[in-house]
Amino acid sequence: MAKNRMYLYGKNSVWERLKADPKSIHKIYLQDNFRASEITDLVHALKIPVTKVDEKELLRIKRADRLQGIVAEADKFQYVPFEKLLNLPEQERPAIIFLDSLNDPHNLGSIMRIAACFGGFALVIPEHGSCEVNETVLHVASGGENYVPVSLVTNLTRALIEARKAGYWAAGTVVEGGEDINRVTLPLPICLVLGSEGTGIRYGIQKHLDLKITLPMKGAQLSLNVAMACAIFAHEIARQRG
Repeated sequence: MAKNRMYLYGKNSVWERLKADPKSIHKIYLQDNFRASEITDLVHALKIPVTKVDEKELLRIKRADRLQGIVAEADKFQYVPFEKLLNLPEQERPAIIFLDSLNDPHNLGSIMRIAACFGGFALVIPEHGSCEVNETVLHVASGGENYVPVSLVTNLTRALIEARKAGYWAAGTVVEGGEDINRVTLPLPICLVLGSEGTGIRYGIQKHLDLKITLPMKGAQLSLNVAMACAIFAHEIARQRG
């Protein structure tokens, strides 16, 4: 496979890409017992080349769990320049989720899917010390990448500073000591900074936050998975944004 391409796999991932950006798909491999007429009908209508293979051959093409009988050879994921996000018209400005030191592709994929579901969000990830958007991420996102712009920046702190200069407010999530997310009025437009599960938000980034927000939990003293926490904070941002 060419270096500028990657594999999508799983029904949802391929289905959403077929609807959102069919030109990015160059070839599809279907397991010989694949049954999903809405997908096969659309593939036929779009005249995308199809190769039928058995399960063993499909696993040879893409070694992964839950292929669901379909693998698509597609263009490599395209990041959106960060400057483009900042220069959007005011009414089109998304809430921007900054991900600091997130290394689990499953979490990144889940966050991408969450952002797509709520709508009006973009993601920013650093080039180093963090997971990039790979095939596993796209599989977990289940097509969410088609609806969420993602920027890859060389320096997350510098990008946050640039966002604040462009009129954004920066809110960081902390386990303790922040404003109660249920009671605080969030300033808009907003950047939501999520830290790693192990160390949280790095001090160098914390210095540039306008406020810190906390999700109070009265139950067991267990921390939420970063993707689960993201869903709650994203819901509150979407609710207050109206």
